[in-house]
Amino acid sequence: QVQLVESGGGLVQAGGSLTLSCAASGRTFTMGWFRQAPGKERAFVAVISSSGTITRYADTVKGRFTISRDNAKNTVYLQMNSLVPEDTAIYYCAAGALITNSPASYGSWGQGTQVTVSS
Repeated sequence: QVQLVESGGGLVQAGGSLTLSCAASGRTFTMGWFRQAPGKERAFVAVISSSGTITRYADTVKGRFTISRDNAKNTVYLQMNSLVPEDTAIYYCAAGALITNSPASYGSWGQGTQVTVSS
């Protein structure tokens, strides 16, 4: 099972930007980003195919967030722009085999990184 480590979270003002990284211990296929706010279920954010040619986004982040990957580095990124307080959550990366927004389809998860957006 591949090991995933997220980084890049932090505190940012509304309207600001952050870039999250997810380093994998080996080759991965489909990679997804999810987030979980206090008292809420884990929610899909974005997914990218193994080649990077297919991406999907949640409606809440479309046009503001960009998922990308560097397979030579076994790393996936989430560029987050125009952040709003509602984006505050723990962000997790996950590795799976299918291009899907269902958390149940991902077999490996990172420990998460906190993103806090102040108003």
